[in-house]
Amino acid sequence: MSESRAFCPRCGDSIETPLEVREARRGDAALCDDCYFEEFELIDAPDRVQVLVCATCGAVHRGNRWIDIGAEDYTDVAIDEVTEALAVHIDVDEFSWQVEPEQVDETTIRMHCYFTGLVGEEPVEEQVTVPVRISRQTCQRCGRISGDYYASIVQLRGVDRTPTAEEISRTKEIANEVVAEMEATGDRDAFVTEMKENDDGLNIRLSTNKIGMKVSQRVVDEFGGSFNDAETLVTEDSDGNEVYRVTYAIRLPPYRPGHIIDPKDDDEGPVLVTSARGNLKGTYLTTGERYEASYEDGDSPDARRLGSVEDGEETTLVTVEDDHAVQVLDPETYRAKTIARPDYLDPDAETVTVLKSRAGLHVLPEDGRSQRQRTDE
Repeated sequence: MSESRAFCPRCGDSIETPLEVREARRGDAALCDDCYFEEFELIDAPDRVQVLVCATCGAVHRGNRWIDIGAEDYTDVAIDEVTEALAVHIDVDEFSWQVEPEQVDETTIRMHCYFTGLVGEEPVEEQVTVPVRISRQTCQRCGRISGDYYASIVQLRGVDRTPTAEEISRTKEIANEVVAEMEATGDRDAFVTEMKENDDGLNIRLSTNKIGMKVSQRVVDEFGGSFNDAETLVTEDSDGNEVYRVTYAIRLPPYRPGHIIDPKDDDEGPVLVTSARGNLKGTYLTTGERYEASYEDGDSPDARRLGSVEDGEETTLVTVEDDHAVQVLDPETYRAKTIARPDYLDPDAETVTVLKSRAGLHVLPEDGRSQRQRTDE
C-alpha cells in the first residue's frame, strides 16, 4: 500500500506538520516549517522614527495636530511613536515585547526592542533597534503667540463713566478663566494676546472670536450692561474664505453697586444701588425699602448721581426720635440734625455712616446694603 505525502515546493523535503496547522498560519500553507520560518518576519519595524516637538511649549506633533503632553523628557513619547510604527505578523499569538531606551544625545534615542510570541505551538522571537530622532519646530499656537496674533478684541467701557479698577481686574480674570476652560477641553487655539488699560477702560486681544464672545457675555452677566460686535475683514485663508476680526464693545451701566442716585420723578428719596444686572435694583436710604427700576428704564434710570458708599462719613447717633426719624451730628457743622430713619439702622448703635449730598443727609447701611436686600438675595 502506497503512502500519500506532501512535499515542500521550495526545498523538496516532506512536510510533517499537519495541514490544519499550516493552514491556520494564513501564510503559504504549502511550505515546510523550515522554509516558512526562514522567511517569517515577526516584526515589521521602520528604519527610524522622527518625532516633532515644539521648541517653545514642548507639544508633540501627531497626525495633523499638535498635542500638549506635559513631558519633562521624550522617552515615553519615543516609545509611543515606535509602538505606533510597528506591525506584528498576523500569525503571531500571545505576543509580548519590552524596550530598553538608550539616550544617545539630546536629539536621538535608540529603542532596543525585544519581541516574543507563538506561531501555532512554535515560539518565535526577534530583536530590532529603532533610532528615534527628536526634531524641534514651532507649533502653530506658539507661532501665533510670538507674532501677536489675535482674532477678536474685547473693549470694556462704561456709560458716562470709566470702569473701576475692580471691574477692570475682574474682566481680566474672566478672560483668563475662559481661556483656561477652553484649554482644558484641548483647544490649543485659545490664548490671550494682550491686555491693555487706557483712559477709557480696557482692551483685550484674544486668539479667537469664540473667546471674545464668551468673555463679553460673562462680563455683562456679572456687571450688567450690554455689548455689541462689529466685524472687520482682514484677509482670506488658503481656501479663499474671508477671515474677519471681531470687536466686542462692552458698555457697563452708568451706575454700579455702591453708587447712590436720586431717581427723577420718584419722591421716595435717594437710592443705594445694589445691582445693575437687568433692571437696576437698590435700597431707599429714607426707608430701607427695596427699589427696582421699571422695565423701560432697565439699568439706566433717569437719575442724578449723588455719590457712593466710599463717600460716607462716620458720625454720632444722638437719639432715636421715633420709628421714622433719628438725630445725628452733621459731619460738617457738628450740629444735631433730624433725618429719616431707614429700617436697617441699629437703634443701639453709637455711631452711624452718613452721606451728605445735594439731596440732604442720609444714613448708609454699615455693609453697603440693607438687611432687606440680603434677605431678598
